[in-house]
Amino acid sequence: MTLLNPWFLLLLPLAFVPFWLKSHQGQMYSWLALAPEDRFSEIANHIVKAIITLLLLSIIFALASPQGAERKIQKIGKGAQTVLVIDRSVSMDKPFAGDPTSGVATEIKSAAARRLITKFINERPDDMMGVVSFTNSALYNVKITNNREAIHSAIKAATSSALNQTNIGSGVTEGIAMFDKIQSSGSRAVILLSDGAGKISPRVKQKIAEQLTDKKINLYWIVLHEPDQVSIFTKQKFREGEVTSLELHKYFSSLKIKYKAFEADNPTTLQAALQYIDSKEKNVIQYTVTVPGHDYSKNLIIMALVLALLILIIKNLRVHSWQNT
Repeated sequence: MTLLNPWFLLLLPLAFVPFWLKSHQGQMYSWLALAPEDRFSEIANHIVKAIITLLLLSIIFALASPQGAERKIQKIGKGAQTVLVIDRSVSMDKPFAGDPTSGVATEIKSAAARRLITKFINERPDDMMGVVSFTNSALYNVKITNNREAIHSAIKAATSSALNQTNIGSGVTEGIAMFDKIQSSGSRAVILLSDGAGKISPRVKQKIAEQLTDKKINLYWIVLHEPDQVSIFTKQKFREGEVTSLELHKYFSSLKIKYKAFEADNPTTLQAALQYIDSKEKNVIQYTVTVPGHDYSKNLIIMALVLALLILIIKNLRVHSWQNT
């Protein structure tokens, strides 16, 4: 058992104050010989003091927040171990192109990504997820976990704006490295979400290829496409290195892994891409859930209320005067 607020134990001496104070209640007699012996009242007085002491102890220990030991439970579900690698460059704060004839810009790309990824996470309760964002370098957000609160906080942070740089190589390698810290269970996937690409050195390309293959990780790339941007699916010929996103798509396609690319130019197509991934990455998965220890504070508060009620009853049963008949 652990105490979350152990400093409240400094108040323990206050619980024994009832035994230090003398009772001033009683009757006035002109001659002590007239006072009858009342052994029952003396015992009752000590019992009341003991109850008050227990009441105060219950309150003090409740404030100290005693917690039982946490437990780890193995569960089996349907999902995947997934790492979301999200672009945090300032271009992600631009809106989707929308319909140029309407004169109305659509949702900002980072906001749409946050909304739809959150929906994606909520619809996959058995998934274990990690989050990495990147600009000029990778930004670690949260390890692979099934803690939904932590994942949602990481997604919110990862879809905030940052620098005007896109180091995809750093983001992907950091995302892959997350799988080193967790035992493989079922399907594994990296989902790369960006609105562009940068050059990746041959050394980093070799490292990515080896790790994706060795760890049997599936790769999905969702490109938030803009109207003037060259499609990664184009058949048009370009000089080597002229279109970085096209070169990156060719590189990913050459890897000996399961790879799928998408182009999303509005929230609807982004949602469709996530729905496709959702349909493909649903295998049997075993994961560990940490169950918090029992919170004994509630039990102690209930105990204090019962003791307070008992004292109230005893007080109303007290004999207020004694008469000799």
